[in-house]
Amino acid sequence: MESAEEAETKGSASPPPSATAASAAVEAEGDMEERERYSREIKSGLHPLKHKFVFWYTRRTPGVRSQTSYEDNIKKIVEFSTVEAFWVCYCHLARSSSLPSPTDLHLFKEGIRPLWEDAANCNGGKWILRFKKVVSGRFWEDLVLALVGDQLDYGDDVCGAVLSIRFNEDILSVWNRNASDHKAVMALRDSIKRHLKLPHSYLMEYKPHDASLRDNSSYRNTWLRG
Repeated sequence: MESAEEAETKGSASPPPSATAASAAVEAEGDMEERERYSREIKSGLHPLKHKFVFWYTRRTPGVRSQTSYEDNIKKIVEFSTVEAFWVCYCHLARSSSLPSPTDLHLFKEGIRPLWEDAANCNGGKWILRFKKVVSGRFWEDLVLALVGDQLDYGDDVCGAVLSIRFNEDILSVWNRNASDHKAVMALRDSIKRHLKLPHSYLMEYKPHDASLRDNSSYRNTWLRG
């Protein structure tokens, strides 16, 4: 098997020019739409967020693990792109303490579905934090505010966050785009700890999404602790 360096030298690691141009065009179009949105909201006297977000809700069926049923169970709740709209949405959402188990509440950037296979997620992974139920709501709110306010380090690498209500604990996870970028992964860990005011000794777990696809599990067999 040739090394990555050899592949790069041969040029095989680079996409064809047509693919590169198409990707750049799509990205430029997306940037233009974001600038137009920002301008409209400013003119309306609102406070635009850097990204548009979507809240999703999943009520899991115990014992059923097929990917089809999981996708079918994901329900889009609401989307928002301004500070004002966020607070309207958030104030009407059920608190974590009132959600049944097992349930997942997802907050993701627009255009990214809360699925391992989504194009923005497939090469990434997630940091996992486990909390007792009596404190999980406060940590979830702090995480939501940090995500919406673009306060986490390597924010462009962050896809979204999930609150997973389980029987004996609640689990928070932060999804990022690139599981192989060790510097970005560890910087995100430190940023999460800082914004949630967690002690330096608090152990967080990391799991790449391709590993989740292999063992069909979100929170078992995690790879990295720190």
